[in-house]
Amino acid sequence: MTVATASGLISLAASLVLLLMRGTFWWPRVPPAIREPVRWPSVCAIVPARDEAALIEQSMASLLRQDYPGAFSVVLVDDHSSDGTPDIVNRLPGSDHLRIVGAPPLPLGWSGKLSAMNRGVQEAGNAELILFTDADILHHPTNLREMAARLERENRDLVSLMVKLHCQSIGERLLIPAFVFFFAMLYPFRWVRDSSRKTAAAAGGCMLIRARALERIGGIAAIKSASIDDCALARAVKDTGGSLRLDLTNATASIRPYPSLGSIWNMVARNAFAQLRYSPSLLAGTVIGMAIVYLLPPVLLVADIDVARWLGAAGWALMSLSYLPTVRFYRLSPVWAILLPVTTLIYLGATIASAWQHYRGRGGLWKGRVEWRSVR
Repeated sequence: MTVATASGLISLAASLVLLLMRGTFWWPRVPPAIREPVRWPSVCAIVPARDEAALIEQSMASLLRQDYPGAFSVVLVDDHSSDGTPDIVNRLPGSDHLRIVGAPPLPLGWSGKLSAMNRGVQEAGNAELILFTDADILHHPTNLREMAARLERENRDLVSLMVKLHCQSIGERLLIPAFVFFFAMLYPFRWVRDSSRKTAAAAGGCMLIRARALERIGGIAAIKSASIDDCALARAVKDTGGSLRLDLTNATASIRPYPSLGSIWNMVARNAFAQLRYSPSLLAGTVIGMAIVYLLPPVLLVADIDVARWLGAAGWALMSLSYLPTVRFYRLSPVWAILLPVTTLIYLGATIASAWQHYRGRGGLWKGRVEWRSVR
């Protein structure tokens, strides 16, 4: 057996293992409707915002218009914005149940977003549920109602939604669906929902958590220096016996645009190495594994051996078919699924760049503030 043929067999076998033994991560599912609870718990939504003037009016208006039968309040935490973000929110209708507070100076050992979230929790009063949501999220009118119903009916401690990300530019079409695909591969949603498994994850744009579960883990202070704050929160909840649910949605969406490849590259590079727990060995394993599954098949198409070429074609077809449901979820042409090797190469480059930025002390750069330095 030649090296090319053996490589093709390894690549194809690895793809099959992922498809068959990784919680069907490749099949995006929107959760079905669920019966409403007998009682609606009180909710406080907390929105940390830093220089979000371009997006805040749409996102906050959608939050203030939520059709929620229970007690509902909103706290916007202005994280030292310089573009008039709080002034825009002050002018919105429906602000009678809205409070705007300022984030404190960034404490030593805290990331900026988590410090702002902690300030919001301090203002939440006796709310039974806390909705952490980002300043770029456009909520459909019954989003909170549906999340609270699911949390109550299924007796979950944390319910989170991977919202539909902005996907219009060429760069977004090439890279955004793959972001969801690779995230689900790393954290299969079925495994997150399974209390018998250790897999824990959440999507920070939209997380509804019981106040008592947050208190049980020690509050936001328990994850104060986490770069991947949403997954750290989910892990802390599950580690203390909590129950999680993570789903996709095609109704609530992020309106933050990524108009160029560079903007998405920077988004990935900001935290990719943190996702690998700053481990060089995990970085090497990720690069090798992704290369075997997603880069090797097209390379084998130019091999001298017919069997190797057929194995490469089969591997490419298999990866494209597995990616196709996510591409179709974003209502894109199947052509984008065929381009997955190109997409993978870009993601691997951004991940390596993330490690390089970390070692240069520039990890976690966001809106002019290097979050990573605050937790040294």
